[in-house]
Amino acid sequence: MIVMKTDLIEQAYLLSKVTDKNGYPYAVNPITDGTPEITKELLEQITDDLIEVCDLNCDLILAPEAMAIPYATLLTYKTGIPYQIIRKRKYGLPGEIEFTKSTGYAKSEMFLNNVKPGTRAIIIDDIISTGGSLLAIIQNLRNNGIEVTEAAMVLDKSNDLAKLEKEVGIPIRTLVRVGVDGKKPIIC
Repeated sequence: MIVMKTDLIEQAYLLSKVTDKNGYPYAVNPITDGTPEITKELLEQITDDLIEVCDLNCDLILAPEAMAIPYATLLTYKTGIPYQIIRKRKYGLPGEIEFTKSTGYAKSEMFLNNVKPGTRAIIIDDIISTGGSLLAIIQNLRNNGIEVTEAAMVLDKSNDLAKLEKEVGIPIRTLVRVGVDGKKPIIC
């Protein structure tokens, strides 16, 4: 059994301000939005906990823009595994992978460059909710010959993580299960 020290993660989430995004309760916090500020201690706890729960049997860490970037950066620093950003901007480079991702409140285009078929990758992100973003990323990576070994999210706001794992066919690691009760952030 893995025992993690998640107190700083929980505290940061519980201080969230909940807003409404097209009928979707959105908790604004340092982990998913970078506001209020992210402390060194919070970043260290997130990174250390991700290292603890992940296999990290991969060639590359993939980080969807934007809030996965600080976590991937520190994972690279601590493990030596390089990371690359799944961008919101098209560069038009040869072999660019382009796809649409959906969240509980928005759709957007995503782009990935310079990842070769046969690459073994882990996806790191700040939160999982509906699983729409993760599913789109994994399907498109697989369609381009990239093997996704696992996914890891700091926060889990999903309704059924086991169902999502089965659907994507890889382990999905999370650090803290969270939710919103009315306008109040909660730890589940």
